[in-house]
Amino acid sequence: MTADIRAVFFDVDFTLICPGPMFGGEGYRAFCARYGMDVDAARFAAAVAGAAPLLDGPEDAPYDAEIFVAYTRRIIEQMGGSGDRLDAYAREIYDEWAACRHFELYDDVPAVLPERDHRPWGAGAAGPARPVQVILGLRGGIEVDDAEDRVDVDAPNAVMVGDSIRQDVEGALRAGMRAVLLHRGERRHPMQSELARRGIPVIRSLTELPNLVIG
Repeated sequence: MTADIRAVFFDVDFTLICPGPMFGGEGYRAFCARYGMDVDAARFAAAVAGAAPLLDGPEDAPYDAEIFVAYTRRIIEQMGGSGDRLDAYAREIYDEWAACRHFELYDDVPAVLPERDHRPWGAGAAGPARPVQVILGLRGGIEVDDAEDRVDVDAPNAVMVGDSIRQDVEGALRAGMRAVLLHRGERRHPMQSELARRGIPVIRSLTELPNLVIG
């Protein structure tokens, strides 16, 4: 992959940043308690799994905040919440999520992107200096025009890094770009062999990325 990569695009949520405690079981419980609603934090993981099908829309569907509000409402319901204020609570939690005030950087981000901006990467000791432009801030997949508007680099010379096959990997391939899947889980990704056959690397940490991009 290193031969002619000139730009790297990053997804944000669950690639560079992760939700802080507010968006875990205790965070939901505390939020709902402020409004007099009692929910069970221990049911959070099962509630998230139960709400997940609401996010399985068509690949080319535009971003719709109402889907995520409904997803949040379903989580609260499956944690035991009810009442005529459920929609309002779900919308407030979503608004907090969208404001990005309660997220944290993954531990590997500062080491790979110490400036966390659009500065180019230089090469490491393994090869000659070759600038690679780093583009942050993409959410919910990538559009062809999106990539072309941000950098003066042809799509085949750019790579998208993200945690979602549907949004990040498939979105990049549709745009003519290359892709890298970030899978932070300790277990092997269930589609890793298939992705390898398609020439799509799977990495467990962003610290593996510079070797793929700049050798």
